[in-house]
Amino acid sequence: MSVLFLRSPFICRRCLQVSRRCRTLPLTYYSTQAGASKTEKQQSKGVIEKDKESSDAPTPEKELGPMARRLEEATEQALFTGGRAGRRAVEDAGFSEELKERLLSKIADAEFKSEHASAFAEAGLSSSVGEGTRHIASVQAWTGEEHTADTVLRMLDDARKPLAPGLRGKFQPPPVDMRLRGQSKRSAGEKVAKARDKVNTYVGMGAQQPKNGMSEDEKEAWRRELRERFEPGARALPNTITGLAALANERIENAIARGQFKNIPRGKGIERDSRADNPFIDTTEYIMNKMIQRQDIVPPWIEKQQELAKEAAVFRGRLRNDWRRLAARTIASRGGSLEEQIRRAEEYAAAEEVHNPIRRKNSLGEVEELKAASPVVGRPFRDSAWEQAEASYLKLSIDRLNALTRSYNLMAPDLAKKPYFSLDRELKACFAEVAPTVAREIQDRATGGKARSLGGGGQAGKQTGLLETLTGSDKVKVHVEAQEKAYGLKEWWRDVWKKN
Repeated sequence: MSVLFLRSPFICRRCLQVSRRCRTLPLTYYSTQAGASKTEKQQSKGVIEKDKESSDAPTPEKELGPMARRLEEATEQALFTGGRAGRRAVEDAGFSEELKERLLSKIADAEFKSEHASAFAEAGLSSSVGEGTRHIASVQAWTGEEHTADTVLRMLDDARKPLAPGLRGKFQPPPVDMRLRGQSKRSAGEKVAKARDKVNTYVGMGAQQPKNGMSEDEKEAWRRELRERFEPGARALPNTITGLAALANERIENAIARGQFKNIPRGKGIERDSRADNPFIDTTEYIMNKMIQRQDIVPPWIEKQQELAKEAAVFRGRLRNDWRRLAARTIASRGGSLEEQIRRAEEYAAAEEVHNPIRRKNSLGEVEELKAASPVVGRPFRDSAWEQAEASYLKLSIDRLNALTRSYNLMAPDLAKKPYFSLDRELKACFAEVAPTVAREIQDRATGGKARSLGGGGQAGKQTGLLETLTGSDKVKVHVEAQEKAYGLKEWWRDVWKKN
């Protein structure tokens, strides 16, 4: 009996590989010669049904090529990193709705995974992972700011440093002896003694004994003791240091409750110098300066500065007094009434303000000139003869002041150095300051004001007698406390001729 089989067309190796990827090859059916026609009909019918089923079933997706995969990756990257611009580019690129929906779903999945990265990381761990690894995987990512819980934990760790691993002791359970031991045999005497001790515990527990173990007399004595102990004046004088401390604390708390500590002036606070801890100040120099301040030691250049200031004040005071006296005498010697002399002095003062204004420093340390409002005035008052007569004295005084200034500048620091004196500058300052006071000087001299030559405050122009010179021109009034306390000639005579 011959065997018939259906032959399929020849297929090369490459086509066979491609067909295996997409679909399976049709099966080959074998049949005998007697049932060949019937078998062929059944086989053809089965092939037709399978073709219909394969046509009705959804076709599998074809594998994308490398170029298509690369374009898809670029599109996904643009969507992930480009934001709205990337989405707009995908919409404008002309992709199909299915592809757009798939890309947008990938974006949503990626955003969800990025937001809950810690949960995905913890879910992907195996059950054998330790607790520390799980905590690291589930911890929130660093955002640039520390959370409050982490800050508090770090502060607690910094406050109390943990022990080093070598110093940490492990819990050691107490050793338990699990061996079986036999009971020691006791003698008859030990048993009797033990029995007597146990019997003594239960002696006196009959019905006659009260339940609390105290009789009525004992209860009364205990009540009396408690009553005496807790009386108001019973604990007024404690006999121990602890009792005294408790009594003091009790009284202090009562005073605080009454409000007696509210208006108590607080003590003087500790004065701390902020420059002591300043890293930009030399410590040696600072300590030396503090020692000098505590011991009231004056540096040499400070002493020289005081000497220079004193000499300059004496020179300027004498120069101004001499010039004021000369100007007042010269203006008064030209004649005229007192009003005319004062008016003439005021005119000279106005001219001095215009030609030689006073220079003063303002709050910012800048020099300002105080000029007069009306510049139409005459010439200021000057005396060349006096200047020539006083030239030698003034020059010697300026030289002495400059010598003191030079020695001071050699010792003083740069910020405390002083300029040298100038005769012309000193004369101009003297003229400018004295001119407004000449009119007042003339008036004082005419009305008998201060007599600078006598050095007193009386009236020098008024003629006084001998008695007034000895006793004084002012009236003296003696205040007597009482008549019986008065001491007069009668009392003096009595004391002189007293026998004893």
